[in-house]
Amino acid sequence: MIQGKGIPFVDLITPHVELQEELLTAMKGVLTTGMFVGGPVVEEFERSFARFCDTKYCVGVASGTDALRFALMAAGIGKGDVVLTVPNTFVATVEAIVQVGAIPRFIDVDPQTYNMSTDALRTYLQSHSSEPIKALMPVHLYGQMCEMDEITALAEKYNLMVFEDACQAHGSRYFSKKLNRWQSAGSIGKAAAFSFYPGKNLGACGEGGAVTTNDEAIATQIRMIRDHGQNKKYHHMVEGYNGRLDALQAAILNVKLPFLKEWNTKRREAAKTYNRLLKDADRVGIPMEHDWSFGNYHLYVIRTPDRDGLQKHLTESKIGSGLHYPVPLHLQKACEYMGYKAGDFPITEKLSNEILSLPMFPQIQEVQLEQVAEALLQFSSVQTVG
Repeated sequence: MIQGKGIPFVDLITPHVELQEELLTAMKGVLTTGMFVGGPVVEEFERSFARFCDTKYCVGVASGTDALRFALMAAGIGKGDVVLTVPNTFVATVEAIVQVGAIPRFIDVDPQTYNMSTDALRTYLQSHSSEPIKALMPVHLYGQMCEMDEITALAEKYNLMVFEDACQAHGSRYFSKKLNRWQSAGSIGKAAAFSFYPGKNLGACGEGGAVTTNDEAIATQIRMIRDHGQNKKYHHMVEGYNGRLDALQAAILNVKLPFLKEWNTKRREAAKTYNRLLKDADRVGIPMEHDWSFGNYHLYVIRTPDRDGLQKHLTESKIGSGLHYPVPLHLQKACEYMGYKAGDFPITEKLSNEILSLPMFPQIQEVQLEQVAEALLQFSSVQTVG
């Protein structure tokens, strides 16, 4: 049985205690400059994160949602344009599309990867040639990469732009057979969006986000959009937003970024341990990772028929867990006007009733992983006997 204080779903305390001295020094440095919005600290982070993602440009913004929205706006996606994405994602993906005046349309997901099904995408594009489809927005869900060779090939065939929702994919990579090399998340599409919400693999101590791109015009446009449309003070070239990245958050991200590869490695090691411990569990499906995907394991998500019963059992065993996501976007009240109904996306709907996110963070100990597996196997064996 589980002993002690229990196991959290995510630990946001330990890494900040470990880096407390460096973080305080960085924040004090910002306090002594008086430059709290923009400035050299933000620019330093933008250069460093662009290098990390193998892109020419990075523009820091106020959140991952802003990153998604601004990327679309900067590329000219707007009123009446159709953007294809998935219903198995966080609502911000759709919010960004709607808020630029575009129309979201959903593509069901692959039952193994939980990401956009390229077969479903191909079928949709073949049968909806009359729609004003302008862009694809695949989501690298849970940090697992989408099948980008297939997606970009379809985008080229139908003259579509690709925007990566990489908000959970910091440091994830994709092996392109077409290019015969690994590509970093955020470097493949027209532009990509990242979130630095505290629980992300690279998280701020508050809100933050960034757009990465190799397109100088996109980067220039986003810099204006995030700052009320200014190209210089009080000269407003477009109607923009107040969507800038705070210098204090950038300072925190500058401290953390050098540790991101190590933290991702530890997550992958934890995932391998989970895989080993759970591979023979009855009625439990563990994450599937293709050889072309190098995931960052932002989340470790299993499938089980009695998801709610298992989550209740874990809670009683003092083990945290999460649901990502319990209600698909096409069935959310906020999306009712889109006209979708239950049964339209059967894979996504089945997943929403079966997926459960287990504790996952870089500092998780093997003994904790063993305790989680013990509780899960205990529940699984009772269900099997029952």
